[in-house]
Amino acid sequence: MARPRGLSVRLRLTLSYAGLVMVAGALLLAVVWLFLLRYVPDGPIRNRGPFVPNRSDLESAFVPRAAWALAFLLVLGLLGGWLLAGRMLAPLTRITDAARQAGAGSLSHRIHLPGRDDEFRELADAFDVMLARLEAQVAEQQRFAANASHELRTPLAITQTILDVAAKDPDCDTGELLERLRAVNTRAIDLTEALLLLSRADQGSFVRERVDLSLAAEEAAETLLPLAERRDIVVRVDGESAPVVGSRALLLQLTTNLVHNAIVHNLPGGGTVRVSTTTEPGGQTLLTVENTGERLEPGLVATLTEPFQRGTSRVRRDHAGTGLGLAIVQSITRAHAGELTLSGRVDGGLRVVVRLPAAPPPLGG
Repeated sequence: MARPRGLSVRLRLTLSYAGLVMVAGALLLAVVWLFLLRYVPDGPIRNRGPFVPNRSDLESAFVPRAAWALAFLLVLGLLGGWLLAGRMLAPLTRITDAARQAGAGSLSHRIHLPGRDDEFRELADAFDVMLARLEAQVAEQQRFAANASHELRTPLAITQTILDVAAKDPDCDTGELLERLRAVNTRAIDLTEALLLLSRADQGSFVRERVDLSLAAEEAAETLLPLAERRDIVVRVDGESAPVVGSRALLLQLTTNLVHNAIVHNLPGGGTVRVSTTTEPGGQTLLTVENTGERLEPGLVATLTEPFQRGTSRVRRDHAGTGLGLAIVQSITRAHAGELTLSGRVDGGLRVVVRLPAAPPPLGG
């Protein structure tokens, strides 16, 4: 929206400085007038000695010089105010230039304002932190978009290949063709839904209500029990009531993703998954999911929450997931002002801890 051009801040500060100097000078002259000249008689003073000036004589000598003094103060106030305002606003100019560069797409620029700590330095430091976060988020979104386009292109390419092979082979098995197409289409749908869920969590557009994580853990374990039985995995759920405030659907998805990840990234047979909930005295609610499995290097664990990262090579051959499970967990946790911690277990496997703010006690409770 176009706005009418107004006076610059530097000019307004200059006029303010000059006005303040003029007011101070006028007050000083007024004090001289009130407390000095008022006691001098106005009429002629008879004296046999040297000439003694009266009030009119003093006014004739005082007023012109006072006017010159005020004019000098005005010039000094304008010039000094302009220089002082420019010096004081110099950091703001650097911040403005940085903001324009950021608006033009250059998020790598930093202000790095020198000097002691004051309001401008605090603003510049906050702006640098904001630019760093924006740069990281933009880089993450660009990487995510590139990975997402690649992952979405894969099932489409597979579908095209299957159809091309079927078109060249009139004797192909129609039932097998449909089954393969159904599997590829299911993977594409799952990936699309995961991307939509991830976007919804990142935007934080959901209704918040009181949710008990212990009940969500039990529901997730019950839903995934058939999958655990097929893989000969034992799932144990225990813990106390763990109320938080958030989206029931997203928190259930978070818990389901963690339990599902713990099942499919487990030992091929005889593995275990342990899900527990607890509330700490400091007002934090913890959801912990541990699973047995292969030993994980710290470098690999640190990348598991990135989109389209899938555990070990053995798991990649055994399980063709979307690669967004823990990325969705990370986004949901962040949207609920929580913290996600991943660590490899000494005996092998993964330990995931979701730390969320505990819900306040209900009114009247």
